[in-house]
Order: sequence, then C-alpha cells, then structure tokens
Amino acid sequence: MGFLYVLIIVAFILSLWAQFRVKGTFNKWAKVENTTGMTGYDVARRMLDLNGLHDVPIEPVRGALSDHYDPIHRVVRLSEPVYYERSISAVSVASHEVGHAIQHKEHYPMLVLRHRIFPVVNFASGIAPFLILGGFFFNALNLIGLGIIFFSVTVAFQLITLPVEFNASNRARDIIVQEGFIQREEERGVGKVLNAAALTYVAAALISLLELIRYIAIFTSNRE
Repeated sequence: MGFLYVLIIVAFILSLWAQFRVKGTFNKWAKVENTTGMTGYDVARRMLDLNGLHDVPIEPVRGALSDHYDPIHRVVRLSEPVYYERSISAVSVASHEVGHAIQHKEHYPMLVLRHRIFPVVNFASGIAPFLILGGFFFNALNLIGLGIIFFSVTVAFQLITLPVEFNASNRARDIIVQEGFIQREEERGVGKVLNAAALTYVAAALISLLELIRYIAIFTSNRE
C-alpha cells in the first residue's frame, strides 16, 4: 500500500509538470510565426471546409488554452490568442480542435462512446467522492464498493479520452502538412505543442487509475 501512495504522489507531480509544460511549450511557440501567415482561424476554417463542414462556425472565446470543440452545438471555439494569431502554437491548437469536429462527422467510435457515456460520467463523478467518504466515515463497505463502481466509470471515461485526443492530434498534423498550412521544418514545433497538450490527459488518467487501485486495495483489505 505504501508503494501505491508513492506512485500516486509521483503521478500528481507528473500532472503538475505536464500543466507547466503545456503552458511553457505553448508560450514558446506562440512567439514563432508560421511561414504561411495563416491565423488559427484561417487554418480551422480551411480544414473544416476541406472536410465538408461548411456549416460549423468558429467562435473566439476568452481565456488561455480555453479552446474546444462543442459537439452539442457543433461549433469550434478558439481562445483569442489562437483565433487571431499566426503562430505555430495557434495553428497547432486550432487544427487539433478541428480534428475533433472531423471525428464527430465521421462518427469516430471512441468519440461516439465518450459522448454516450458522458451523462453517466457526469452523475458518477459527482456522487462517487461522497459515497467513498461516507463509506469510510460510517465504516460501510457497501457504500465504499458502490463509490468505487461509480469512480471506475470516471476512470474509464478518462482512458477513453486518450485515443480521442491522440487521434485528433494525428489528424490535425497530417492535414496541415499535406495541405501546406505549415512547412515541413515547422512540423517539429507543431508536434511539440500537440504532445505537450496530450501529456496532461495522460497524467490525469494515470492519477485517476492509481486512485482507483488504491480504493480497491483498501476495500479488499477491509473485507478480509
């Protein structure tokens, strides 16, 4: 059990480092203008149109790294530095979010699965901590076991998210290189931005997975 606690601490440190790295990497490549002079909006619009998504709008939103694709309203939202700037970072992030829109159009299986279980995950993530804490407080194994089941749904969601994010990044990189939105020598910078962002999802999933294993270990030890 002690070793597991050490792993969780290491994973937590990894998560903090991943968040620091994604901000640092974004800021570094935000200072490097791409040679085509295209803004994040330009790249996103071109990618959407190339894939027949002419009806998907692109909206600027406030906040750093607040970029996302909204599958409910079918809109790509880009933070203002990404929407307006012509940097490697802007192009990388914008193309990644469009990658999700393309996944949505093509019914990418893991994205479909993530959307379908989201309502369950939303409920499970809210109730799981209370069940687990209540189980420990009242020494009720049934509550702990139920909390673990709900928490495992949240962990499954995070694990499903990993291939969704990596696939979106791969799609983005392939399209912007093939269409000439960036030059070959700029692909390294794009890769660094996308990889740094993906690391945050990996770290979050690792922490949740280790927490789940810890809860299961406590549950099984109390039953003996």
